[in-house]
Amino acid sequence: MSKIAIITDTDASLPNAIAAKYNIQQVPITVHFGDEVLETGVDIDDAALFARIDKEGRLPTTAAPAPGKFITAYEKAFAQGVDEVICFAVSSEISATYSAAVTAADALPDRKITVVDTRSLSIGQGFQALAAAEAAQAGKSQAEILAVAQDVLAHSHFYAALATLKYLAMSGRVGQLAAGMAGMLNIKPILSIQDGKLDMLEKVRTKKKAWGRTVELVAQAIDGKPIERMAIAHVAAPEAAAEFETLLRIALPCPDEILTVELSAGLSVHSGAGLVGVGVVTG
Repeated sequence: MSKIAIITDTDASLPNAIAAKYNIQQVPITVHFGDEVLETGVDIDDAALFARIDKEGRLPTTAAPAPGKFITAYEKAFAQGVDEVICFAVSSEISATYSAAVTAADALPDRKITVVDTRSLSIGQGFQALAAAEAAQAGKSQAEILAVAQDVLAHSHFYAALATLKYLAMSGRVGQLAAGMAGMLNIKPILSIQDGKLDMLEKVRTKKKAWGRTVELVAQAIDGKPIERMAIAHVAAPEAAAEFETLLRIALPCPDEILTVELSAGLSVHSGAGLVGVGVVTG
């Protein structure tokens, strides 16, 4: 029976404690303030990111890990005695991370490495890696692990409500005037993962209505099926995440355990502080 290691990147939004429990390495997405390079989950988290953005009045850029970072992660896994590696990369629609992971695998031709384009992000990606790690620990084969992850993707849903358009305006994704008007009208866009990207799904006025609509969308998505996994993702908003969890537990048949995760700096710079979202995997 082959021993198989699971690797992902920090866009998977997996808490360090969960990743450590299942021995999942998370290769850091990098955040760049000018010439200063910071690694997500190592040098910076969401709270520190937005404290700096608000202080400096500018957004950083983000970049995929260099192939060398994946080579290091692969070699570390093999040094621990595994026979194979499966790497779950954030969607290739939004990042060059998948390409970097493939390049790194090609640089180690004598090793058995499979790189998966998750076509997802945040906890949607994280749940694939987590299910794969559970399957690996249970002694499943590579084919069985990949099938488990694919099933998670097929049954995953993610919805999130933005708190503000301020940061999208800073990035140029929406104009300052449009963002200002939206702020005056208290518009809270709702986002969803579609075709491997986090896209705007609807625009709702007020936080209360946006949260209510997010819960409605989850209810429609699960369509009476049991929820096997659930996580609340937030950006520097732990109190809002706790409030949102209460709302979810009242409205939906939630599992006993709901993870609370940071979106992670590699993603949150594009959405802004205050975002609250929910990811689910149905049966």
